[in-house]
Amino acid sequence: MRERAARMMAAGVPFGEVCKALGLPRGTVIHWFYGERARRRLLSPLEPTRCPRCRPDSGNLDDRESYCYLLGLYLGDGHLVTTAKVPVLRVYCADAWPGLIDECERAMLAVLAKRVQRVQKVGCVGVQSYSIHWPCLFPQHGPGRKHERPIYLAAWQQSLVDANPGSFLRGLIHSDGCRVINKVVRAGQTYSYPRYMLSNESADIMRLCQDSLDRLGVSWRMCRRNLLSVARKDDVAELDQHVGPKH
Repeated sequence: MRERAARMMAAGVPFGEVCKALGLPRGTVIHWFYGERARRRLLSPLEPTRCPRCRPDSGNLDDRESYCYLLGLYLGDGHLVTTAKVPVLRVYCADAWPGLIDECERAMLAVLAKRVQRVQKVGCVGVQSYSIHWPCLFPQHGPGRKHERPIYLAAWQQSLVDANPGSFLRGLIHSDGCRVINKVVRAGQTYSYPRYMLSNESADIMRLCQDSLDRLGVSWRMCRRNLLSVARKDDVAELDQHVGPKH
């Protein structure tokens, strides 16, 4: 029963539907995944949940663009730790881009977080937030590296990404991509033009990026297995409307 509940949670099934499908009390399933401390807090009628997947209007996120952006950041440079008493979502942002750090924090607050912490590392900042409901919003979490296991979106996530491909691409490129000025020399003349690049070892995450680019009508090509490029002038201009350079 516990393994079945874990599979349903990983597939993005809302917490309440897991309990109903298994015919188990909420307290039992809460204890399985989140421990006694979180169990007492979740069962308290005085503290309504902020989780959009556990509310009666399940699936209705207050800020869908922020969620798609945060999903892109998570798939790039983020991870979700569920082994602690309270799960923690962490996204690592380079010190070189302070604006990105601010945007990541704003996205966490808009989606679910009550508080966000910044933990300084060597050359980067870990933007993190604790909540028992982060696993509800990121069912892609699991042991091991992302490129060593399948990464698929739940149906409700796919609907959001399909409706907000620009925000999702913005998160992906802000984490694992860049906008650079490419220089080429032809007949002794040097030409410069902007291009977008995305590097990721996961074929599944790369496919999600490609699908979103297709939805925007943006042409792309694979320079190699783990490196995607958008270089045509009109396509770069389209991405500039949704992504833009890091800051």
